[in-house]
Amino acid sequence: MKKIIIFGTGKMGEMVHFYFKNDSSFEIAAFTSDKDYIKGDKFMDLPVVPFEEVEKKYPPTRYDMFVAVGYDKLNSIRLEKYNEAKVKGYKLVSFISSKLIQYGDTKIGDNCFILENQVFQSKVVIGNNVVIWSGNHFGHDVEIGDHSWISSHVVISGGVKIGDESFVGVNATFRDNIKIGSKCIIGAGALILNNAEDKAVYIAQPTKPYPMDSDKFGAFMKI
Repeated sequence: MKKIIIFGTGKMGEMVHFYFKNDSSFEIAAFTSDKDYIKGDKFMDLPVVPFEEVEKKYPPTRYDMFVAVGYDKLNSIRLEKYNEAKVKGYKLVSFISSKLIQYGDTKIGDNCFILENQVFQSKVVIGNNVVIWSGNHFGHDVEIGDHSWISSHVVISGGVKIGDESFVGVNATFRDNIKIGSKCIIGAGALILNNAEDKAVYIAQPTKPYPMDSDKFGAFMKI
């Protein structure tokens, strides 16, 4: 079993620990984080060492690493730590759930976190440092750019290309053969039918409450 170090001692680090521990062949040796953010010498019952000196105790010749950082500042912090870990010489591993469907030709980069119940059709390409939460559909020939974040229950139709450092919210839907620029934010429930320029933001209109409370409305409900 290859031993790894997880960067990140927040909720994302906790989630990454759970999935690597329960559905991978990697052994987690320790956690690391920037010294100013360390709150104790252990996290999830494992040692925590400052990132500034992690290579002294856990050298990259013997340990790989996973950078467990969320989408803060449109994925830029995860990108920054990804680059810093590489400069230190670490190989960055990916977590790919065993509970997904794909046809063997999916290409996946390093430091990706891909959870359960995905459908990857043929010729899907996932870049480096991409997080894909559970239950999404990726049509044929889809490409996801580096350092992006795809939330749950997203439908990405065939031929769609999503640029680097983009964020896609839950239940967003993309029509086939469109191109989404880099650093875009696609909000929850958005329906994207055309190309999107770099740094574009799409937010779906929220459902407005009906002008009647549930006691009165419920009187009209029948089986």
